[in-house]
Amino acid sequence: MVIQYEPGEMIYENPLADPTDTVGFRMEGDAVVTFPQGRMRMENCRDPGQGQAANFVYWCPEDLPSNISISWDFWPIREPGLCILFFSAVGVKGEDLFDAGLAERKGEYQQYHSSDINALHVSYFRRKAPSERAFQTCNLRKSHGFHLVCQGADPLPSVQDAIPPYRVQLIKCDDHVVFSINDLEIFDWVDDGATYGPLLGGGKIGFRQMAPLIGEYANLVVRRAGSV
Repeated sequence: MVIQYEPGEMIYENPLADPTDTVGFRMEGDAVVTFPQGRMRMENCRDPGQGQAANFVYWCPEDLPSNISISWDFWPIREPGLCILFFSAVGVKGEDLFDAGLAERKGEYQQYHSSDINALHVSYFRRKAPSERAFQTCNLRKSHGFHLVCQGADPLPSVQDAIPPYRVQLIKCDDHVVFSINDLEIFDWVDDGATYGPLLGGGKIGFRQMAPLIGEYANLVVRRAGSV
């Protein structure tokens, strides 16, 4: 079933063009954020040989509602690595994601999928492991738990062949999640609210990268999304 939605009012808009645009963002892990081309560039600070300890998540501080359209421009600069967008992120008991009572998070993947938060997350530009580079997919997972709920083919080329920016869009509308790149639909998933736990609602969004990838981001836009 292909979702039909109509974009609603603008909830949040951020050009991600200079440091003032990320005031209040929260970094988990060790990374550097710069704006050399007038867009947000992120790269790890630790040696990739440290494994998960070299990765990071950069959270937007806004609390967003359940039914939304999230879109941004993406530039792959250096690979290997991997990009993820977390969304609908909250504590497992409904706490704010930054609640001091939640377990500390430092960018290691298990702290996000099997700790004390709930979230959905889509991984794209998956170029970390040789198997990911050999057969490129975009994956949707639901947590708590490491549930792979949907996959689609990744249309993005390697860095040497990329002609960015690529417009990435994630729509969450009731029980639907739709992911697209440059208006090409990658997957459309319906959550039955039972197999992988209850439906998730609103929460925070965050950008994750796996070392040593360098990526750039701009023109983040969040709108309300209503089905038609």
